[in-house]
Amino acid sequence: MKVLGMIMAGGEGSRLYPLTKERAKPAVPFGGKYRLVDFVLSNFINSGIYSLYILTQFKSQSLTDHLQVGWRFSGLLHDHFILSVPAQKRTGGDWYQGTADAIYQNINLIEDRSYDQVAIFGADHIYRMDIQQMLDSHRENNAEVTISAIPVPIHEAKSFGVLQVDENYRVTGFEEKPAEPKCIPGRPEQAFSSMGNYVFNREYLIDVLYKDAKDPDSGHDFGKDILPKAFKTDPVFAYDFASNEVPGATPEETGHWKDVGTIRAFWEANMDLRNVKPVFNLYNREWPIKTASYGRPPAKFVFNEDGRRGQAVNSLVSEGSIVCGGIVQDSVLGPEVFVDSGAAVINSLVMDRVYIGKNCKINMAIIDKNVEIPAGTVIGYDLEQDRKRFFVDEESQIVVVPKGMKIL
Repeated sequence: MKVLGMIMAGGEGSRLYPLTKERAKPAVPFGGKYRLVDFVLSNFINSGIYSLYILTQFKSQSLTDHLQVGWRFSGLLHDHFILSVPAQKRTGGDWYQGTADAIYQNINLIEDRSYDQVAIFGADHIYRMDIQQMLDSHRENNAEVTISAIPVPIHEAKSFGVLQVDENYRVTGFEEKPAEPKCIPGRPEQAFSSMGNYVFNREYLIDVLYKDAKDPDSGHDFGKDILPKAFKTDPVFAYDFASNEVPGATPEETGHWKDVGTIRAFWEANMDLRNVKPVFNLYNREWPIKTASYGRPPAKFVFNEDGRRGQAVNSLVSEGSIVCGGIVQDSVLGPEVFVDSGAAVINSLVMDRVYIGKNCKINMAIIDKNVEIPAGTVIGYDLEQDRKRFFVDEESQIVVVPKGMKIL
């Protein structure tokens, strides 16, 4: 069986502003050395699926550069490729109008090759998944479409798109943020929420995309338009993501899926990594998260000229970073960060090539790339002052310093 992966990486990510001011959401750095797109790509490669198109659209240059550096196969095998596909308006004058339209505008990529199934996945979630297990379920059920679904507590399901299923997990209904969610049969405390990851039979996908493209009333979206119609006439099944077993994963991580679509969720997912026993463990050698390598030197912790020792506690510190007489606590540092003498970085995420001057005090903040923070700067302790200079997420009270900002 031959499988084509199509990864939806064109998201604008407006809820992550200002982190998405200059880059697409899948290109946002995560966990010190990674980008969000690395997690879905690692899942495909670790699952043995090597034919991958990444569909891009908004502010895609940073993402394209990352893919070029970190995600290339040799040209020896024609079905081993990871290719970035920008929006080209092949079918008309519009940019992508919805998830289904994004695939339709690139339908030639499916028609030109003889695949059996097409796996359509999003590019901006944190999780591990053996996609082959979902494909096995799809084939065993003789499904035309399989939707990856995550069980959520029934009282929380009102906030999600809920799949109704029968005892065999065949989909019998869709509800968007239902007032009274339907439970999973035999599991009265849980409901199925769609993860937005799909497996289609190739011929079926081509057929429904052409039909949807001709429908003037369609929004051309899989979740809102195509799938709510498909289950009424065709075998559409849910795949229980909680049953997915990844080598080396802890019981706590099994079924773990994190949507990092808001500043708060993004910060929380990064802060989980610093814990002694994080829910999502970056150190699983049996299912590694791959990314680009830039040949940076190791991180370094040194005494300053006054004899103060640089140190990091409960933190991730990426390669090329230097902590010189400062302290990093409960934080994540990206590559080539310099923390100068007397500075304290607490409960914060600091991205690449940030200089933190002497005696700076930083708490509950996200510092984007290429920022120089002058000596004595205080961030995260006086939100009224922070609002005058930076971006403050009102839901979480997290301060965000945008990429390349000049702080006076």
